[in-house]
Amino acid sequence: MDTNPSLVISKELASGERLLWSGRPRPGVVFRGSDLFLIPFSLLWCGFAIFWEATVLTSKAPLVFRLWGVPFVLVGLYLVVGRFLVEAKQRAKTVYGLTDQNVVIVSGLLTRKVKRLNLRTISDVSLEERAERRGTITFGPTPPSYAWFGGGSWPGLGQTAVPSFDLIENARAVYDLILTTQRGA
Repeated sequence: MDTNPSLVISKELASGERLLWSGRPRPGVVFRGSDLFLIPFSLLWCGFAIFWEATVLTSKAPLVFRLWGVPFVLVGLYLVVGRFLVEAKQRAKTVYGLTDQNVVIVSGLLTRKVKRLNLRTISDVSLEERAERRGTITFGPTPPSYAWFGGGSWPGLGQTAVPSFDLIENARAVYDLILTTQRGA
Protein backbone atom coordinates (compact mmCIF):
# COMPACT_ATOMS: atom_id res chain seq x y z
CA MET A 1 0.00 0.00 0.00
CA ASP A 2 1.21 3.50 -0.81
CA THR A 3 2.49 5.48 2.18
CA ASN A 4 0.82 8.78 1.22
CA PRO A 5 -2.81 8.74 2.45
CA SER A 6 -3.91 11.39 -0.07
CA LEU A 7 -2.67 9.28 -3.00
CA VAL A 8 -4.39 6.15 -1.70
CA ILE A 9 -7.73 7.92 -1.22
CA SER A 10 -7.46 9.85 -4.51
CA LYS A 11 -7.56 6.54 -6.38
CA GLU A 12 -10.98 5.87 -4.84
CA LEU A 13 -12.65 9.18 -5.68
CA ALA A 14 -15.56 9.44 -8.09
CA SER A 15 -15.52 12.00 -10.87
CA GLY A 16 -16.03 15.49 -9.42
CA GLU A 17 -15.45 14.36 -5.84
CA ARG A 18 -13.00 16.51 -3.85
CA LEU A 19 -10.70 15.25 -1.09
CA LEU A 20 -10.95 17.45 2.02
CA TRP A 21 -8.85 15.44 4.49
CA SER A 22 -6.87 12.22 4.60
CA GLY A 23 -4.96 10.46 7.34
CA ARG A 24 -3.91 7.25 9.04
CA PRO A 25 -4.50 5.72 12.45
CA ARG A 26 -1.79 5.83 15.08
CA PRO A 27 0.96 3.32 14.26
CA GLY A 28 2.36 0.65 16.56
CA VAL A 29 0.98 -1.32 19.47
CA VAL A 30 -1.91 0.36 21.27
CA PHE A 31 -3.42 -0.50 24.63
CA ARG A 32 -7.15 0.18 24.93
CA GLY A 33 -9.56 0.31 27.84
CA SER A 34 -10.76 -3.21 27.06
CA ASP A 35 -7.25 -4.46 27.83
CA LEU A 36 -7.87 -3.91 31.54
CA PHE A 37 -10.00 -7.06 31.32
CA LEU A 38 -8.40 -8.82 28.35
CA ILE A 39 -4.77 -8.79 29.51
CA PRO A 40 -5.41 -10.57 32.86
CA PHE A 41 -7.83 -12.96 31.13
CA SER A 42 -5.33 -13.76 28.37
CA LEU A 43 -2.52 -14.34 30.88
CA LEU A 44 -4.72 -16.75 32.86
CA TRP A 45 -5.86 -18.54 29.69
CA CYS A 46 -2.37 -18.87 28.27
CA GLY A 47 -0.83 -19.80 31.60
CA PHE A 48 -3.34 -22.58 32.20
CA ALA A 49 -3.04 -23.85 28.61
CA ILE A 50 0.77 -24.00 28.87
CA PHE A 51 0.52 -25.68 32.29
CA TRP A 52 -1.92 -28.25 30.86
CA GLU A 53 0.26 -28.96 27.83
CA ALA A 54 3.47 -29.21 29.89
CA THR A 55 1.78 -31.57 32.36
CA VAL A 56 0.41 -33.78 29.60
CA LEU A 57 3.74 -33.91 27.76
CA THR A 58 5.71 -34.86 30.87
CA SER A 59 3.21 -37.49 31.99
CA LYS A 60 3.44 -39.52 28.76
CA ALA A 61 -0.31 -39.22 28.21
CA PRO A 62 -1.92 -40.60 25.03
CA LEU A 63 -1.41 -38.66 21.80
CA VAL A 64 -4.96 -37.28 21.77
CA PHE A 65 -4.35 -35.54 25.13
CA ARG A 66 -1.02 -34.17 23.93
CA LEU A 67 -2.69 -32.68 20.84
CA TRP A 68 -5.78 -31.48 22.73
CA GLY A 69 -3.93 -28.62 24.43
CA VAL A 70 -2.11 -27.30 21.35
CA PRO A 71 -5.02 -25.16 20.00
CA PHE A 72 -5.56 -23.71 23.49
CA VAL A 73 -1.89 -22.75 23.74
CA LEU A 74 -2.05 -21.14 20.29
CA VAL A 75 -5.20 -19.17 21.20
CA GLY A 76 -3.53 -18.14 24.47
CA LEU A 77 -0.44 -16.88 22.66
CA TYR A 78 -2.65 -14.93 20.24
CA LEU A 79 -4.55 -13.38 23.16
CA VAL A 80 -1.35 -12.39 24.99
CA VAL A 81 0.78 -11.14 22.08
CA GLY A 82 -0.68 -11.85 18.65
CA ARG A 83 -3.76 -9.64 18.83
CA PHE A 84 -1.61 -6.55 19.45
CA LEU A 85 0.60 -7.35 16.47
CA VAL A 86 -2.37 -8.12 14.19
CA GLU A 87 -4.14 -4.89 15.15
CA ALA A 88 -0.94 -2.85 14.62
CA LYS A 89 -0.53 -4.42 11.17
CA GLN A 90 -4.20 -3.71 10.36
CA ARG A 91 -3.79 -0.06 11.33
CA ALA A 92 -0.56 0.20 9.30
CA LYS A 93 -2.53 -0.85 6.20
CA THR A 94 -5.47 1.51 6.86
CA VAL A 95 -6.04 4.94 5.32
CA TYR A 96 -8.92 7.35 5.93
CA GLY A 97 -10.36 10.04 3.73
CA LEU A 98 -13.10 12.64 3.88
CA THR A 99 -14.45 14.06 0.66
CA ASP A 100 -17.15 16.61 -0.02
CA GLN A 101 -19.55 13.64 -0.42
CA ASN A 102 -18.22 10.57 1.41
CA VAL A 103 -16.20 9.05 4.19
CA VAL A 104 -13.69 6.61 2.65
CA ILE A 105 -11.83 3.86 4.53
CA VAL A 106 -9.23 1.75 2.72
CA SER A 107 -7.96 -1.22 4.72
CA GLY A 108 -7.23 -4.92 4.67
CA LEU A 109 -4.50 -7.27 5.84
CA LEU A 110 -4.67 -9.87 3.09
CA THR A 111 -7.08 -8.20 0.67
CA ARG A 112 -7.79 -4.57 -0.10
CA LYS A 113 -11.14 -3.38 1.26
CA VAL A 114 -12.75 -0.05 0.45
CA LYS A 115 -15.64 1.28 2.54
CA ARG A 116 -17.52 4.38 1.35
CA LEU A 117 -20.16 6.04 3.48
CA ASN A 118 -22.35 8.76 2.01
CA LEU A 119 -22.24 11.82 4.26
CA ARG A 120 -25.94 12.52 3.62
CA THR A 121 -26.99 9.15 5.04
CA ILE A 122 -24.76 8.98 8.13
CA SER A 123 -27.07 9.81 11.01
CA ASP A 124 -24.77 9.13 13.97
CA VAL A 125 -21.25 10.57 14.11
CA SER A 126 -19.48 10.45 17.47
CA LEU A 127 -16.09 11.56 18.74
CA GLU A 128 -14.00 9.96 21.46
CA GLU A 129 -11.12 12.32 22.15
CA ARG A 130 -7.96 11.68 24.17
CA ALA A 131 -5.74 14.20 25.92
CA GLU A 132 -3.09 14.34 23.16
CA ARG A 133 -5.68 15.51 20.56
CA ARG A 134 -5.80 12.00 19.13
CA GLY A 135 -9.17 10.34 18.95
CA THR A 136 -11.65 8.08 17.22
CA ILE A 137 -14.60 9.21 15.12
CA THR A 138 -17.29 6.55 14.80
CA PHE A 139 -19.89 6.48 12.02
CA GLY A 140 -23.14 4.86 13.13
CA PRO A 141 -24.42 3.48 16.41
CA THR A 142 -21.91 1.59 18.54
CA PRO A 143 -23.07 -1.68 20.14
CA PRO A 144 -22.42 -1.86 23.91
CA SER A 145 -20.18 -4.93 23.47
CA TYR A 146 -17.95 -3.12 20.94
CA ALA A 147 -15.44 -1.89 23.53
CA TRP A 148 -15.00 -5.40 24.96
CA PHE A 149 -13.47 -6.56 21.70
CA GLY A 150 -11.04 -3.67 21.28
CA GLY A 151 -12.95 -2.06 18.45
CA GLY A 152 -13.02 -5.08 16.16
CA SER A 153 -9.36 -6.11 16.23
CA TRP A 154 -10.24 -9.76 16.70
CA PRO A 155 -10.05 -12.08 13.69
CA GLY A 156 -13.35 -12.34 11.89
CA LEU A 157 -14.84 -9.20 13.47
CA GLY A 158 -13.70 -6.88 10.68
CA GLN A 159 -16.99 -7.24 8.80
CA THR A 160 -19.08 -6.38 11.87
CA ALA A 161 -16.87 -3.55 13.15
CA VAL A 162 -18.44 -0.10 13.26
CA PRO A 163 -16.81 2.11 10.59
CA SER A 164 -14.50 4.65 12.20
CA PHE A 165 -11.49 6.88 11.84
CA ASP A 166 -9.56 5.15 14.63
CA LEU A 167 -6.84 6.92 16.65
CA ILE A 168 -6.34 9.84 14.26
CA GLU A 169 -4.42 13.05 14.98
CA ASN A 170 -6.39 16.28 15.48
CA ALA A 171 -9.60 14.29 15.88
CA ARG A 172 -11.67 17.32 17.00
CA ALA A 173 -10.75 19.30 13.86
CA VAL A 174 -11.62 16.34 11.60
CA TYR A 175 -14.89 15.79 13.50
CA ASP A 176 -15.82 19.47 13.03
CA LEU A 177 -14.94 19.24 9.32
CA ILE A 178 -17.20 16.18 8.97
CA LEU A 179 -20.14 17.98 10.61
CA THR A 180 -19.59 21.11 8.51
CA THR A 181 -19.36 19.06 5.33
CA GLN A 182 -22.49 17.09 6.27
CA ARG A 183 -24.47 20.30 6.66
CA GLY A 184 -23.34 21.45 3.22
CA ALA A 185 -23.89 18.10 1.47
